[in-house]
Amino acid sequence: MDDELRSAASPRWRGKPGRLEVWYATLSDPVTRAGLWVHCETVAPLQGDAYAHGWATWFPADGPPRTERFGPEPVRPAAGALWFDAAGARVAPEHLGGRARSIAWDLSWKDSGAPLWTFPRAAWERELLPGAQVVLAPTADFAGSVTVAGEPLRLDGWRGAVAHIYGHGNAKRWGWIHADLGGGDIVEAVTAVSHKPGLRRLAPITFVRFRIDGKDWPASNLPSLRMRTTLGLRHWQLEGRIGGRRVLIRVDQRPERCVSLGYTDPDGGRAVCTNTEQADIHLDIDDRHWSVLGTGHAEVGLRGAGAPALNERIPT
Repeated sequence: MDDELRSAASPRWRGKPGRLEVWYATLSDPVTRAGLWVHCETVAPLQGDAYAHGWATWFPADGPPRTERFGPEPVRPAAGALWFDAAGARVAPEHLGGRARSIAWDLSWKDSGAPLWTFPRAAWERELLPGAQVVLAPTADFAGSVTVAGEPLRLDGWRGAVAHIYGHGNAKRWGWIHADLGGGDIVEAVTAVSHKPGLRRLAPITFVRFRIDGKDWPASNLPSLRMRTTLGLRHWQLEGRIGGRRVLIRVDQRPERCVSLGYTDPDGGRAVCTNTEQADIHLDIDDRHWSVLGTGHAEVGLRGAGAPALNERIPT
């Protein structure tokens, strides 16, 4: 493992309270548009013992999504070759495995590309922000098997990503996108308002990274300050200018393709995310256009009155 991948992937939590660490994988079948989301999380509360838990959500080609949870169970800082190993779930180099009640998965992935630094690499390595994310395998090819309610399914040629999050907790509100644009091109975007006092009244700060024709753009992974965020549970978008070029990203998260799940922060605060691996994403950079239909990965996170109830079908 080279130094860049080691920095992106290796566990960061070393026992401090008030920390949250996540590894997740999102992947889609480009033929049937079925999808899978595996989320593995370590929470170290400000008060009390650290615990590990997570979930798997299966998005069938037809029919509603199905979520099963694993954990929680007590956890210690990671040691050895595995990045996450708790509550029956494992994350390791080029492998994901585990079981959450009626859903089991045994997956391998390959990615010859470098990690994609959604946030500045220095901010990740020095923990300069309340939270940060890096996509350690942004153009991953997945193979293996998933079993749902006793029915096995072989996976081959599924496309997606594996990412890593570390920080003090979730944002006040956020949006996230990962989309395979075809031919090795991808987009990754995070737009968020911090939950920290003094920052929560600011407008969303947006980080957008493209890998197009083998090159990462923009050259700087500082925030895209001229991008405006309009968040909604069903429709949302990012619009503005990056590096002098006009950029518009529109996201449609159909209610019947979404799940709403609760997140708990180390300080006890709660948020609700509405997630799908079957979004429609439309992207324009100047005169160049892409449409990703039914295989876009997207999420909106909210707190308070604007958040849907857990497992509630989102409003239309």
